[in-house]
Amino acid sequence: MAFRKFLGDLFHRPADSGQEIAAQRLRLVLAHDRANISPGLLEILKDEIIAVLSKHLDIDRDKVQVNFTEDQRETRLVADIPLQDMRKSRSR
Repeated sequence: MAFRKFLGDLFHRPADSGQEIAAQRLRLVLAHDRANISPGLLEILKDEIIAVLSKHLDIDRDKVQVNFTEDQRETRLVADIPLQDMRKSRSR
């Protein structure tokens, strides 16, 4: 039983509290405001990044995420772009 609890604790992801979610949203809004980039422009950037990379790589378009991160010194535009499984495409 203790082993089961250990595994549960190890793999359990605690749910974000409402306060944490609100703080994350506020940080995102502030980052957009400081970078002077609207959500619409962010979507345009995402689409253009996908278009350029798709010319050279097989990417999973549905899972691409483009966001802002911010620390005390700078704001960054971060793109998470998953690649399609290249092993499957080579075996065809």
